[in-house]
Amino acid sequence: MSNTLAIPKFSSILVFGDSLVDTGNNNYIQTHSRADHAPYGKDFPGHVPTGRFSNGKLFTDFLASQLNLKDIVPPYLDPNLSPEELLTGVSFASGGSGIDELTSTISLSIPLSKQVENFKAYVLKLNQIVGENQTQQILRDALVVFCAGQNDLIVNFYDLSGRRLMFGDNISKYEDYLLDKLQIFIEDLYHHGCRNFGVAGIGSIGCMPSQITAMLESNGQCVMDENNDCMQYNQKLMQRLPQIQNMLPASRLVYVDMYTPLLNLINNPEKYGEEY
Repeated sequence: MSNTLAIPKFSSILVFGDSLVDTGNNNYIQTHSRADHAPYGKDFPGHVPTGRFSNGKLFTDFLASQLNLKDIVPPYLDPNLSPEELLTGVSFASGGSGIDELTSTISLSIPLSKQVENFKAYVLKLNQIVGENQTQQILRDALVVFCAGQNDLIVNFYDLSGRRLMFGDNISKYEDYLLDKLQIFIEDLYHHGCRNFGVAGIGSIGCMPSQITAMLESNGQCVMDENNDCMQYNQKLMQRLPQIQNMLPASRLVYVDMYTPLLNLINNPEKYGEEY
């Protein structure tokens, strides 16, 4: 018997979230959050900036390739997408966005509610290409990837005081607010036919250069209070996902750990061919 794990057969990949999974949608909107210039894309095939907030491919690109769907995930707002590209999935994500609508208002990005509207327009396009029955089959077998939340904490709680004032400086209450919004998002997509969800936690925000710089007393070290907030949010998310799954028959919700890999890279850069 082979010890190789079978790769699930998904029909397509549908991506929602922020800059970690935006493959170029911000190229098509009026925003200062753009990645269509150097040095972005220097390690991407062709060495050109594509709108990805990265030197190369995003993790969703690698995931789509691993699932034998496509080499890269195109942005939904690309006006030149072929029917074949639409059938195997797109990214609706927008750099600078978050779960909280206020985050996108500040960053001039595509809010999660608009990403869902774009998804519904996408479904109508699929109906025109393959018909309603086949569209529903595609959605049932699609993998939905969601990755957002860190901008909400940074923009609305750490750097600006809007939500901090609203929630009485209690970040735990704000995290619960975000999780309630996230649950509504998942339920909305479920009721439109999606069944398989990979939901990412948030990374170690306290180790981001911007946050270390903002906290002068950190002496160049990660801001542990912020990292602890991230771990608290992730723990709540891990507890919430099974509860949502139990409410939605035939759904599959999987937590994706973003915190541990990033922290490992920061603490052991030489292991990954990097250096400080």
